[in-house]
Amino acid sequence: MRLGVLDVGSNTVHLLVVDAHQGARPLPAFSHKVELHLADHLDAKNRLSHECAVQLLKFIREAIQIAEDKGVQEVLGFATSAVRDAPNGDELLAWIEAETGVGIQVLPGDEESRLTFLAARRWFGWSAGRLLLLDIGGGSLEIAAGQDEDPLVAVSLPLGANRLTRDWLTGDPPKPDEVRRLRKHVRAEIAASASAVRSAGMPDQAVATSKTFRQLARIAGAAPSSEGPYVQRVLRHSQVKELAERLAKMSIAARAQLPGVSRLRAPQLAVGAIVADAAMDLLSLGELEICPWALREGVLLRRMDSLASSAARTGTRPDRAAAPPRPAAARPS
Repeated sequence: MRLGVLDVGSNTVHLLVVDAHQGARPLPAFSHKVELHLADHLDAKNRLSHECAVQLLKFIREAIQIAEDKGVQEVLGFATSAVRDAPNGDELLAWIEAETGVGIQVLPGDEESRLTFLAARRWFGWSAGRLLLLDIGGGSLEIAAGQDEDPLVAVSLPLGANRLTRDWLTGDPPKPDEVRRLRKHVRAEIAASASAVRSAGMPDQAVATSKTFRQLARIAGAAPSSEGPYVQRVLRHSQVKELAERLAKMSIAARAQLPGVSRLRAPQLAVGAIVADAAMDLLSLGELEICPWALREGVLLRRMDSLASSAARTGTRPDRAAAPPRPAAARPS
C-alpha cells in the first residue's frame, strides 16, 4: 500500500511517500519538503500570520498533486507544536481543509512523544531493552521512556530549538548573559520532569531522533547521511557539553560552515545543543544512539497497525480494508 505522510512541523513541512506492507519495514519512495519555519510567522498574539497560511496552503496543494502523481492511496496529515500552540491553528487547518479537502490533525504533545517512541522501538527492536528517547524539534522537546511499544512515560516540553532561539536570544553570536538565562530556564524545565522520566527505570539504551541531534552528531564526527541509515551514529554527552559551549560563541555564518549544518538550521543549532546538554546531564545519559526513524514513521506504523487490525476483523487484506478507522495518532487534540 502506498501512503503519504504530510508532516506540518515547526521548521519543515514534509511530504513523505512510502510503500508500506504489514510485517515489512516501510520503504521511502519519494520526499518533498520545504522549510517554512512556521514559528517565525507569529504575530504579537502568537497567531500564525496570513502569509504563513498562504505559503502552507501552496505547499499542501503541491503535495496533493505529487501524491496523486505518485499513486498514493491515502495521505496522513498531522501538525505539531507550531500549529498546536497557535490560537488560530485550528482555524487555519479548517481553512486549508475547505480549500483542499485534506484534513490535517493536530497531535497533542504527549501523543507526538509516544509515536516517536514507537518508531524508535520498531527500529531498534526488543533487544534494546528499556528504551529512553529524546527528540528536539523546532517547537518542543519530546522525552519518552519504557520497555514496551507504548512508553510508560511520555513528556512534551516547550523547549524546541526554534522557539527558544526566537524568544530568548537576540545577538549574533548571542550575548553571554542571554545564554546563561536560557540555560537556567531549560534546566529548570527539564528538571521538573526528570523524576517522572526516571520512574520508567534506568534505560538499557538511550536514543535520539531529529535534525538537531543528527547535526550535533555529525559535527562530533559521526558518519554523514550519505553513508545510509544503517551506519551506527553515537553522540556522547562530553561532546554535546563541549558543543553547547562552543556553538553559543559562534556566529550563525560560522555555524553554517560546520559539517552537516545548513544555513537555515544554523541559527537554532546553539540552542539545540544547550537543550541536548541539559537533557543528557539531568537524565544521566552518557551517550545517545541516533535513530533514523522519528515521528513520521511513528504515524505511518500506527496507521499500518490500524489497517491490520481492521483487516483481521473483516477478513480482508490490510491494503484492501474498507474505510478503516483513523489511528489514535490522527485524532484531534
